[in-house]
Amino acid sequence: MLCKDIIKIIETTYPKTAALAWDNVGLLVGRQDKEVLRIFIALDATDDVIETAIAKGADMLITHHPLIFEPLKQITDEHFISGRILKLIQNDISYYAMHTNYDVLEMAELSAEKIGLYDTEVLEVTNEEKNQGIGKVGFLNERTLRECCELVKEQFGLDGVKVFGDLEKKIRRVAISPGSGKHMTELALEKQADVFITAEIDHHEGIDAVARGLSVIDAGHYGLEHIFIDAVAKYLSEELQTIEIEKAKVVHPFQLIV
Repeated sequence: MLCKDIIKIIETTYPKTAALAWDNVGLLVGRQDKEVLRIFIALDATDDVIETAIAKGADMLITHHPLIFEPLKQITDEHFISGRILKLIQNDISYYAMHTNYDVLEMAELSAEKIGLYDTEVLEVTNEEKNQGIGKVGFLNERTLRECCELVKEQFGLDGVKVFGDLEKKIRRVAISPGSGKHMTELALEKQADVFITAEIDHHEGIDAVARGLSVIDAGHYGLEHIFIDAVAKYLSEELQTIEIEKAKVVHPFQLIV
């Protein structure tokens, strides 16, 4: 199957029009007419991921986070991003990113289902006509903040999370948004959430949220979004039954030394 035919199938379910205006999704490197027999799926197009894709004989690499965000003035081996692009081209690997279009159309619901939220609504609406957007807010059966942390650790396969708030606080209404949620604490407060599960919350955002009645669980950017890998592999395996689907191992980008 040609790369362009695979893209057509993906974009029927996850159209690029659902992505946010600042994003860069779609085919970012490579040939649309590339014959694809094997796809490799990862969260980020790191050096290790690209080397693994090459070693596995992948014809196409699909990631959540786009490798290219800023304009590039040169494509040489002197810069780490353009060096990766060169390596993809040299090995004739077509590279496709599905980022905020996936966040809007799948990631929000997927993450809410992971922790068992019910009676959900969109946290940040990006398309009012279709009631689509980033994140979800809904309800859990009552539990403490400590128990909510344990739920997140279990469901996302994490060794630990960072939490702001009283661990014995009762939790019922939960907002969740995988990825960076720095700009969304206000929305979680407006939706009257007891806790906001997200990533990249800094000191001041965390303590300010608690002061206003919102606990925060920071489970890490990769920690919440790695669910993309299994979910997209399952989706493509069902849609592309003649294509071999390979997945990157879940490897967190940092370690906690305690």
